[in-house]
Amino acid sequence: MLVIPGLTTGDISTALFRKTLAARGFRPEGWGQGINLGADPVKLARLEKRIAEMHRESGQKVLLIGWSLGGLYARVLANRMPDDIEMVVTVATPFSGSRRANSAWKLYEALNDHKVDNTPFDVDLEQKPPVPTLAVWSGVDGIVSPECACGKEGERDAELRIDATHFKIGTSRKCINQILAKMAEVDPASG
Repeated sequence: MLVIPGLTTGDISTALFRKTLAARGFRPEGWGQGINLGADPVKLARLEKRIAEMHRESGQKVLLIGWSLGGLYARVLANRMPDDIEMVVTVATPFSGSRRANSAWKLYEALNDHKVDNTPFDVDLEQKPPVPTLAVWSGVDGIVSPECACGKEGERDAELRIDATHFKIGTSRKCINQILAKMAEVDPASG
């Protein structure tokens, strides 16, 4: 299992998430690439290599959890290498609709040499990966528009509404436990 952090955060931001997952018997790993500053083809290539290694070494497909921008990485990875991915869980991730329907797009563009709606990812972010997907979203996110994080029918297999702020949704043990319960309900054959 690999947990990918959001914009301007790193593995420290997903520490409680990973600790909670570990307590439930998972073997979660952080992304190990410092601060996530945007869509980066070099970091994406490193993740592809790492996921292939994780799959080969364990003999099990890798479950990806991406928080916010990390969820965009997860969707791209699952579309590019579905034979290595078990499931994608996006948490407060703006994968559907306008990339400007959030309050972080100006920061994203200030940190990158491309526009938020023209990333170097070579995959349509709204295209559902050919693996089971769960979109976790909030009606009170405060950063990402609920419609963008929930997605439309056909863009994800399942969705879970948890009304918590953008930063609390991935750091509250209560929210994390709700996510884990919903993950257990998603049918692996639905991808």
